[in-house]
Amino acid sequence: MRFTTVAGIMTVVLTGTCAQARDYISIAGSSTVLPFATIIAEQLGNNPSFKTPIVESGGSSVGKKGVCEGTGTEFTDIGNASSRMKIGELEFCDKNGVTVTEIKVGYDGIVVAGSKSGPVLEISKSDLGKALTAKVPVDGIMVANPYKLWSEVNPELPEIAIRVYGPPTTSGTRASFAEMVNQKGYCKKDPEAKAALKAAGQTDKVCRAMRTDGAYVEAGEQDNLIVQKLQEDSNAYGIFGFSYLDQNSDTLRGAVISGSAPTFENIASDNYSVSRALYFYVKHAHVGVVPGIKEFMAEWTKHWDEDGVLAENGMIPLPDAERAAYAAAMKNMPVLTADMLEEV
Repeated sequence: MRFTTVAGIMTVVLTGTCAQARDYISIAGSSTVLPFATIIAEQLGNNPSFKTPIVESGGSSVGKKGVCEGTGTEFTDIGNASSRMKIGELEFCDKNGVTVTEIKVGYDGIVVAGSKSGPVLEISKSDLGKALTAKVPVDGIMVANPYKLWSEVNPELPEIAIRVYGPPTTSGTRASFAEMVNQKGYCKKDPEAKAALKAAGQTDKVCRAMRTDGAYVEAGEQDNLIVQKLQEDSNAYGIFGFSYLDQNSDTLRGAVISGSAPTFENIASDNYSVSRALYFYVKHAHVGVVPGIKEFMAEWTKHWDEDGVLAENGMIPLPDAERAAYAAAMKNMPVLTADMLEEV
């Protein structure tokens, strides 16, 4: 489900495949990028020459698919994503005759957080993946995850039921978490898991599947819905972007993962291992046709440094060199190609 953060969606007349009928920017995608893109949209809206862009959620997959589906007013101008576009997703763009430019805007930590009134969670990335991946090794065979309590995964963990609220399959946060924690943190390193996967003729990519037996609960694309669940359930944990923990630090506490707490300083210094880059993808055919796209991109550069409003709201700034490179990309609009991407 898409969630609109800017009121006043206009009725537009679609005319063929061109975007000239619409006078505002249409943006959709990652719920993690959503609050930051909304801030930038509001900044652009302060300029009387432009309408405030419409920023919607729906997940990274929705953002990347929407920008690649085609050209015209019915299609998204800019797709937000908290997971980088894959080669297969870019091929969908190519199939539809769409070219895009990739802009990295910052970084974000993925946190596992719970109520401050609940038990403290200090856990290794391997144990976290072991608790949440759909299948684990038992007697050398990969079977449905049997662990009901955190303490069954590791006796040093709380003796309470494993119950984690998180985003659905359309979410870039979920995709990044499953890759970094389940696959690379657990299955790629755990000797038993590696042996069982090899015996089954499977790769560690299968470990990206999350449990569906109630230990992992899909709570919708909106991270604030997960936050609400934790405020109601003190023995549960939730997976979402760092900015939502930062905004709710009066009631929520982040888990310490592999010895590192999810703080702005740890994420910015690369000392927190569950972090990822944030992106948006701009459709070339709509630049110069839909008013304000270039100006929207320029607004990011005014607010994305260490002292900017985006950092104040929890986004981890890019290093200086990366900011300079992506500011140049906003002006030059290089076409994203397959050789610029790495298949994961």
